[in-house]
Amino acid sequence: MSDLNNRTVFITGASRGIGAATAHEFARQGANVVLAARSTGDIEKHAAAIQANGGKALAVACDVADNTQVELAVKAAENAFGSVTVLVNNAGIIDPIGRMDDLDPADWGKVIDINVKGVYHCARAVLPGMQAAGGGTIVNISSGAATNAMEGWSHYCSSKAAVLMVTRCLHKEFADKGVRAVGLSPGTVATQMQVDIKASGINPVSQLDPNVHIPPEWPAKAIAWLCTAEADPHLGGDVSLRDEAIRQAVGLI
Repeated sequence: MSDLNNRTVFITGASRGIGAATAHEFARQGANVVLAARSTGDIEKHAAAIQANGGKALAVACDVADNTQVELAVKAAENAFGSVTVLVNNAGIIDPIGRMDDLDPADWGKVIDINVKGVYHCARAVLPGMQAAGGGTIVNISSGAATNAMEGWSHYCSSKAAVLMVTRCLHKEFADKGVRAVGLSPGTVATQMQVDIKASGINPVSQLDPNVHIPPEWPAKAIAWLCTAEADPHLGGDVSLRDEAIRQAVGLI
């Protein structure tokens, strides 16, 4: 899958940050881009910008926590451009940040619904089309929090640990059917999530200088790279964008 031209790419959480940057990067490489988010205002603007530059893009409203909405959104993508052969599971939340005894169980569960069930819902929805097309790539946005406990982030850490296992299970069950599954741990990225983390004042990540965060365009380029054969040795696991060798392979240094 080194050639993204005319591939259909479904990106969740595409209204801003990594998701929006990924949509523009894939469109630049000739892919048909489907931008999904709970509200359509921002994704419609991004889709229009892509189309104005000669690209193909579709904005679809979709709450990834709702399996029915996911199935309808993927069907809309298939009707517009054909089988989805790249899925970028980027949608995720961390709010509210707080210790386990302070968080409302419903809020804790909402993070799991979006960050974990959303990844499963989307993967399940695209798998039939990917297999019919002869294969595809699923990139799950991971985090160092998948393997490191952080104060105030019990829901987020738990969700990312679960996503890592979903990636491994996808690889075990579908690699022989041509479906490539891999996670990307981007490190700290200059997005709204980091603004929210900063405001919380909880744990060392909130104390970081905003200048150390990488731009969302870096993970976007890394996600495109993960769709190439060069990334095959990393399938079934997480790739860290903190790794200088990975940054060099992506072309960031």
